[in-house]
Amino acid sequence: MKLNIDIFIQEELKILTNKNFSKKYISQYIIPIINNIYQSKNNKFILSGSQGSGKSTLAKLLKLVIEKYYKKKVMLLSIDDYYLSKNQRLKLSKKIHPLLLTRGVPGTHNIQMLKYHINQFKNQNFPINTPTFNKLKDDISKKRKVIKNAEILLLEGWCCGSAPIANNYLFKNINILENIFDKNKNWRKYYNSLLRNEYNIVFSLFDKQIYIQAPAFKYILKWRHAQEKVNASKSNNKNFMNKAKLQEFIQHYEKLTKWMMLTMPHKADILIKIDINQKIKKLFFKVDKF
Repeated sequence: MKLNIDIFIQEELKILTNKNFSKKYISQYIIPIINNIYQSKNNKFILSGSQGSGKSTLAKLLKLVIEKYYKKKVMLLSIDDYYLSKNQRLKLSKKIHPLLLTRGVPGTHNIQMLKYHINQFKNQNFPINTPTFNKLKDDISKKRKVIKNAEILLLEGWCCGSAPIANNYLFKNINILENIFDKNKNWRKYYNSLLRNEYNIVFSLFDKQIYIQAPAFKYILKWRHAQEKVNASKSNNKNFMNKAKLQEFIQHYEKLTKWMMLTMPHKADILIKIDINQKIKKLFFKVDKF
């Protein structure tokens, strides 16, 4: 094991989460994930999980450690940075369905741009200029990220890698949003069609899937609310969503999130099971029996 790697990870996790993690926890759960990525013959990985599950934190940590201790550059992309602008979603909501005004589901991303950047990485065509999205303003930021070189590609995002939803589950109303605002089911049929086609094409460009499995959907609101407050405090912006607004917002994600909770554990190459405090409690690799 690299010298002082556990101390470095402890310090970075403290910065990223404001929580303390023991060396035993790091040795048991974090190091094996890093080693699996580094030792893999593949170099393109998807990391997915529900809102608030810690996927962005883990992705940042993986990049930091691999670059510092394993001397490999990591191109870290978030599907959230590829959301369409507010104006683009407004046009989409008028043309296809009003619920597409809210970012989240497949169809609200610039998936072709994401595909282009993945292919740039595949062909080692650097530099790569990627977008950023300002969630507090709910719009594309003017800032761009410039990636000069990379040997490993890591894409993180809540819906990344998901298979299309089976019709018997797709057409079942599971919340008020679907029951009232998508009675004809056009919204869900639209995003599921894109998931089956354009998004599946992009996800198929990757070699391995890492999935963070939450204990239950009910914890996502709590986690997402805490995340919202932290993001707002970091930017000194008081305009964050309260629990009521978040509950409504998360209903846009609910069906696909629950579908992934059912299907992804059997599909993932690395399955990370977390507890109600967002800490890893079990770690499985594909050779293991889940």
